[in-house]
Amino acid sequence: MNIVITGSLGHISKPLVKDLVHKGHMVTVISSNPERKNEIESLGARAAIGTMEDASFLAESFKGADIVYAMEAMGAGSFFNKDIDIMAAITQIGHNYKQAIEQSGVKRVIHLSSIGAHTDEGNGLLAFHYYVENILKGLPEDVSIKFMRPVGFYYNMFAFIPTIKAQGMIIQNYGGDEKEPWVSPLDIAAVISEEMDKPFEGRPVRYIASDEVSPDEVAKIIGEAIGQPGLKWTIIPDEQMLNNMLAAGMNAAVAKGLVEMNAGRRNGILYEDYYRNRPGLSKVKVTDFAREFAAVYNNEASNVNH
Repeated sequence: MNIVITGSLGHISKPLVKDLVHKGHMVTVISSNPERKNEIESLGARAAIGTMEDASFLAESFKGADIVYAMEAMGAGSFFNKDIDIMAAITQIGHNYKQAIEQSGVKRVIHLSSIGAHTDEGNGLLAFHYYVENILKGLPEDVSIKFMRPVGFYYNMFAFIPTIKAQGMIIQNYGGDEKEPWVSPLDIAAVISEEMDKPFEGRPVRYIASDEVSPDEVAKIIGEAIGQPGLKWTIIPDEQMLNNMLAAGMNAAVAKGLVEMNAGRRNGILYEDYYRNRPGLSKVKVTDFAREFAAVYNNEASNVNH
C-alpha cells in the first residue's frame, strides 16, 4: 500500500515507518525539517518536506495514498511560547487535515487522538483532541477514520526528573494508589501498524495502553531503578502546581490546561470513557520503561557533575 505518515520521525512515527517499510509498503513521511530528509530516506521511505499549517502542501502529499496517518504536533518549546494559542493552532491543523483529505480524495485515515477526546469539559489541554476529532467527523461518510486514543505516554515521566533531583520526590497535583493507564510509543506504533492491515469501515475508536499502575507504584518502580527506593510521590494543590509552572516560564493557558488535565485524572473524568472501552494491554510495561528513565536520569546527573 501507499501510506503517508505525518509526525516526521518522532517517538511514534519512526518505529511505525520502520515497521511499514519492513512489511513492504510504500511510505511517505511528512516532516517540516529539511535536515530529516536523509534519515527518512535511509529508512527506505520518501520524504515530503513541508508543514501541517500548509493545507495545499498536505493535499498534494496525500494524493494517491491508500492510508493517511494524521497527528497534530507543535514545535519543541511551544509550551513555553507565551505568544502562541496552542488550542487554536492545533484546531487549525485539524481543519487543514480535513481540507487536504477532501482535496486529495483519500478514503482511509488513521488519526492519532488521545485519551480525554470523548469530551471538551474537565480534560484541560486535551480538549483540542475532542475538537479535532469532531472536525474530521465532518468529512464525507465514505471516508473511513480510525481514531486512536493512547493514554499518558511513559516519556512524559521525564518531566519528573527536575523535582526528583532538586527535592528528592515526584511532585504533581494528582497521585495516590488508584491505578491509571500508561503507554509506550512503541506499542502505539505497533497498534497503528496492525490497524492499517485491518479493514476500514465507519469511525471506530480504539484506546491504546501498555500498563496500569498507580502513581505510588510509579514512584516505587522509578525509585528502585534510579537507586532511590524510598522515592515518594507528593500531591500539591492545583494552585501551587499552576504557580510552579508559571514560575518556570510556561505559557499561562498551557499551564492552566495541564493542571486541569491532571485534576481530570484525579476525579476520573479523563478515564471514564477509557474504562467503558478498556483495551487489552500491550507489551511494554512500566518496569521496562524504568530502565530507560534511569539511563536518562543518570546521564543528566553525569552531565551536571561535569
